[in-house]
Amino acid sequence: MSEENRRSGLSVPALRSSNDRKSPSSTSSAASPAVTAAPAAPDLKITLKSADMKEEMRQEAFDCARAAFDKHTVEKEIAEYIKKEFDKRHGPTWHCIVGKNFGSYVTHETNFFVYFYIDSKAVLLFKSG
Repeated sequence: MSEENRRSGLSVPALRSSNDRKSPSSTSSAASPAVTAAPAAPDLKITLKSADMKEEMRQEAFDCARAAFDKHTVEKEIAEYIKKEFDKRHGPTWHCIVGKNFGSYVTHETNFFVYFYIDSKAVLLFKSG
């Protein structure tokens, strides 16, 4: 288990896939220890839950999510906006899940995973494939 995952309280298996560029991550939209990022828009609070992503790209994900929440109200449309933006900016294949109550266990490429809350909704964004 990595130091960052131990600090976040997430359980991640020690096994790796045969592809070294991928690593498993699990999430739950239930409360856990968090790091809070300073929001650009005062009404949209970002709470980072778990990340395997460089700071610059993580900030880009936060900004993209804010834009998605400004433009859309339906969770599916928010997720679609974020996914398509990251596909355009960083190449395919990105996956995005937005909602209030979901669990997940995903395999992602190294340095391309972020899980955060924007207000009361969870956003899971990762690259795989």
